[in-house]
Amino acid sequence: MGLKPDHWIRKMALEHGMIEPFVDRQVREGVISYGVSSYGYDIRVADEFKIFTNVFSATVDPKNFDTRSMVDFKSDVCVIPPNSFALARTVEYFRIPRGVLTVCLGKSTYARCGIIVNVTPFEPEWEGYVTLEISNTTPLPARIYANEGIAQVLFFEGDEVCEVSYADKKGKYQKQNSILLPRL
Repeated sequence: MGLKPDHWIRKMALEHGMIEPFVDRQVREGVISYGVSSYGYDIRVADEFKIFTNVFSATVDPKNFDTRSMVDFKSDVCVIPPNSFALARTVEYFRIPRGVLTVCLGKSTYARCGIIVNVTPFEPEWEGYVTLEISNTTPLPARIYANEGIAQVLFFEGDEVCEVSYADKKGKYQKQNSILLPRL
């Protein structure tokens, strides 16, 4: 299994619609960078957020998530409360080829501010907008800038294709078009 370089990412995005919209260079001036990088793609966060709130004193339970724990918010800037988190989605829609797995890591600009971005791997043949978990680990409010870079996706191509893909399994987060809360 090998890490894929920028020319492979460009080819897969342009010929196979792997990333839409696709930015074929790294945009950096005046923004947190996004677009193609040497061995990955810097994804952007959209202007739709679900901010965690504990107004109802709910218990966080991935098997029975209380939707009242999240407040919908749409803006170019999202402020995440201290020691809290928000869910968001990417600007980009992904179609992962059967022989590819991705790993996504938060950008260092945010990490250096105590903001951690967590994204699970995009499995072979997974498709959709990516739901992002953005944690503010600081005791201060933290700003997130919509339509700017938030994390970097690294693409790994297997030596052979998998036997069972995410699409074959009919995965519960397949073709997501919005921010999805935990599902069983």
